[in-house]
Amino acid sequence: MNTPASSGVLALVSQISLVLSLLFPLYLVGLVLPLLVRRTRRPGRAGDYDWHLFVPCRDEEAVIGQTLQYLRTACPTAHIWVIDDDSEDETGAIVRWAAQHDRGIHLVQRRRPEARQGKGEALNAAYRALHAWLPQHADRNRTIVGVFDADGRPEPGCLDYVAARRFLGRPEVGGVQIEVRMMNRVERRPAPDGGRIRNLYARLLIRMQDLEFRAPVAALQHARKTSRSVCLGGNGQFARLSALDDLAVERGRPWTGRLLEDFELGMHLLLAGWINSFCADTYVEQEALFDTKRFLTQRTRWAQGVMQCLRYIGAVWRSDLIPNLGFLELTFFLVQPWLQLLGALLYPIPMIALLLSYARHPDVAAHYIASGGWRGLALYLAMAFGQFVIWGPIYRRKCEPEAGFWQAIGWGLMYPVYLVSLYVVSWRAVARIVTGRNGWAKTRRNAERAITGPVAKEA
Repeated sequence: MNTPASSGVLALVSQISLVLSLLFPLYLVGLVLPLLVRRTRRPGRAGDYDWHLFVPCRDEEAVIGQTLQYLRTACPTAHIWVIDDDSEDETGAIVRWAAQHDRGIHLVQRRRPEARQGKGEALNAAYRALHAWLPQHADRNRTIVGVFDADGRPEPGCLDYVAARRFLGRPEVGGVQIEVRMMNRVERRPAPDGGRIRNLYARLLIRMQDLEFRAPVAALQHARKTSRSVCLGGNGQFARLSALDDLAVERGRPWTGRLLEDFELGMHLLLAGWINSFCADTYVEQEALFDTKRFLTQRTRWAQGVMQCLRYIGAVWRSDLIPNLGFLELTFFLVQPWLQLLGALLYPIPMIALLLSYARHPDVAAHYIASGGWRGLALYLAMAFGQFVIWGPIYRRKCEPEAGFWQAIGWGLMYPVYLVSLYVVSWRAVARIVTGRNGWAKTRRNAERAITGPVAKEA
């Protein structure tokens, strides 16, 4: 017997399928197409600008020596400012020795209680040191500050691309973010002490991080260029010194105390009337995490940082400097962690309801499926998962053309599973907010065995 409740559930599934079938093509055209048709364009001249690279460090002796050597080779004209945030290992000694032998390397030494107040405060210390070091006649519009992680490996010549006419060559551009890649994406044994299964899992986790940054994140950043809402990241971020000066005048310091200081800086630049842009013509490589605990620690900090920035929605709404599309995109980004909390509860409801309906009235469900309802269910599943699975083939085409087709399909099928972690970290971030844990928890490098010293506190 066809009961009203059963019919209602089946109708709901059909309606959701119809909505998804209409939205999915728009999603493909609006987000995926700009990434697929993009072409690398001509670089500019890095020599037209003065470059200063900030590298915040805390207990980074495992990587900082090699990073300094690499940066001096990849960006030979740049000054490198390493901020030692009161490390308890040999980070400061390594940088001090390098600075004594290379006038292009500078050590900004911080000590507690001023130190360990988060990455933003470490960057503010470098900003003040640079301000004191520069001559009074320095052209601050042509003085560029870059931010790299302690394990960051920018592409040699990347400064030329950032200096191109469509990026820093436009005087209204205050910030530029370059593409991020994972340097250990091809390692066969990322977990040297683990067995075959452990290393298979580690390789998949690393590959998913590379896919995430180089496909969906890159596509979203390209789309944001249209809405003028490009976000800045913590690695491979560039900003005009004059733009940072504007923020310092308005807020007392360029970087403020949220856990996601990179996104917050980009938000402040937009609110101050500057434009941010995204450059995929060059890249910076960083180390992907293969340990679940470290990965969740990193992503929980990111999610909590976005949740802290929810307070800027009012400023975005009131701003006349952010266009309507940018307003909508930034609003969605700021509420996304909260939507993920809701989605974790709501997304399974249609399928759960259908299963319950089948258990209570199997004849109704069987008749619905046999009479063509299976098409709606298939469409629901295809659209729900297809929007994520397609990133495997897209990633192969744009980033890994030597990979096999079925390997790309496998990456695509794993990507939705990987994204489940985002729902987990949203709940973890809420738990930290509720319990008042706002500390900046450093994520250990893969080469590190332990962290020493207390967790930094939010400023």
